[in-house]
Amino acid sequence: MPEPTRLLSADDVRRALTRIAHEICEHHSGVSNLVLIGIQTRGVPLAESISEAIADIEHEKVFVGSLDIGLYRDDLASRPTPRLGRTLMPVDLNGRNVVLVDDVLFTGRTIRAALDALSDLGRPAAVELAVLVDRGHRQLPIRADYVGKNLPTSIDQRVTVRVEAIDGENGVWVGS
Repeated sequence: MPEPTRLLSADDVRRALTRIAHEICEHHSGVSNLVLIGIQTRGVPLAESISEAIADIEHEKVFVGSLDIGLYRDDLASRPTPRLGRTLMPVDLNGRNVVLVDDVLFTGRTIRAALDALSDLGRPAAVELAVLVDRGHRQLPIRADYVGKNLPTSIDQRVTVRVEAIDGENGVWVGS
């Protein structure tokens, strides 16, 4: 099996997250009512990086939460028992603008589960989606509002995102 190909370096990831932060700031004309929620596992450090970039731009800290969707997945019966992560909401979500953050958007099923989990936590004014990589192959009518990189892939390829806080390095790889 060939080695995975590195498509995004650490600098590419940083630039993509900074661009997403700028787009979020432009769209919201201020960030006082904004909450970033990272989907466990790699969405959380990505949300934290976007929050730091927004703080540099707007000179205002954006709340960052974490969301575990393990019990909301539609494939629980066919998977081993899920390892549950932490769901942490730093503020009440009711009436706030929420940006869900994840590493890779593929079929859309993770985001559907995240929306279900989010609805149990409150009623945001609006929910948007930011992803580092959109690889296509949607099975549900879900699209990202903010995308770091569109990577057309074949259905059998694997996209791997590594983040410093978890994996010791930042980057994106594609392999078979």
